Amino acid sequence: MRLKLLSPGEMTPEQKQTYDESIAGKRGAPPAPMMAWLNSPEMARHATRLGEVMRFNTVFPAKLSEIAILVTARHWTAHYEWYAHKRLALKGGMDPKIIEDIRDRRTPVFDDPKGKMIYDLAKSLHEGHGVAQGLYDEAVKVLTERGVVEVIGLCGYYTLVSMTLNTFEFGLPDGEVSELA
Repeated sequence: MRLKLLSPGEMTPEQKQTYDESIAGKRGAPPAPMMAWLNSPEMARHATRLGEVMRFNTVFPAKLSEIAILVTARHWTAHYEWYAHKRLALKGGMDPKIIEDIRDRRTPVFDDPKGKMIYDLAKSLHEGHGVAQGLYDEAVKVLTERGVVEVIGLCGYYTLVSMTLNTFEFGLPDGEVSELA
């Protein structure tokens, strides 16, 4: 870990306010990257609020939104992010085979057209740096414009998370080993 994480007693009033807001939210605990973001309290406040929206208030159930999050974590080889969201994906009902395929950089087989479209959109955003017209048109049909915007939001927010976790070398909990090579 490249950064000393502050305890609540070491925080400035601005940092403590952001910390307190995060634990009062739907998560009930501060998200790991927020502890680094607290070095910029205003950024931390806005990023944490966006994260809560992306995690809990999109049009997608966890089983689907976690597809975009796992594709993002894998794209960035974000060990902590993968560790945390694999568990959430399983809890949300995602097929373990889909998780394994994303981990191993294989294209999963989806029984849900929305799941396949979220995967295709997330892969295109990360690998192609955008979305071709045909994929965009199909994505709007399958996911709606709001859904497309929210997949972009999921990929963008979790890119910020992944970059933060990787840069500051957040470790896994004791006894845990990364699944990502």
